Amino acid sequence: METRVVTLESFKIVGYQFRANLKEIEEFQLGKKTLDRLMTNQQFIRDRVSDDVYLVQLYDMKPGFNANVDPFTQVIGYKVSGTQEVPREMVVHQVPENMYVTATHLGVEAEIYKTYDFLYGTCVPENSYYPLGYDFEIWDEGYKPEQHENKIGVYVAINKKG
Repeated sequence: METRVVTLESFKIVGYQFRANLKEIEEFQLGKKTLDRLMTNQQFIRDRVSDDVYLVQLYDMKPGFNANVDPFTQVIGYKVSGTQEVPREMVVHQVPENMYVTATHLGVEAEIYKTYDFLYGTCVPENSYYPLGYDFEIWDEGYKPEQHENKIGVYVAINKKG
C-alpha cells in the first residue's frame, strides 16, 4: 500500500455528529443514516467547498482503546470556507493544521479496516510517528462503498517521536 506524509492546513466541516463504537455503528447503520441525513439537508450548509463528504473520527487517548467496544465521536459533513451560521442540529468541527500519514483505500468500504490496520499498526510505528487521536476520510467521486472500484482517502493525524 502506497503511503505518504503530508501537512494540511486547518479546515472546518459542518455536519452531524454522534458517539458510538464500531459494533454499534455497524449494527444500527449510524454512518449510513447520518450520511443520508446530511445529503437530505445539504442545501442548508452555505459556503461548501465541494460535494466531497468528510468523516472525522475522534478517539479517546486511553491505554487499550479498542474502537470495536469503546465509543468515539464521528462527524460527517462538508468542508466549508469562512464562518457561517450552523444549521439546526448540525455542528462545526475544526480540523487542526497537522501532519498526516495518508493512503487511498481501494475496495469495498467493509474492508477499510485493513487500510486502518496498516496505517496504525505498521506505517505509524515503523516511521517513529505517534497518532494524535483522530483521523479522517474523504468521500469524493470515487466513493462507491459497495463496489470493488471504491476509493476512500484516509488521513491519520501524526507527530514525530522524540
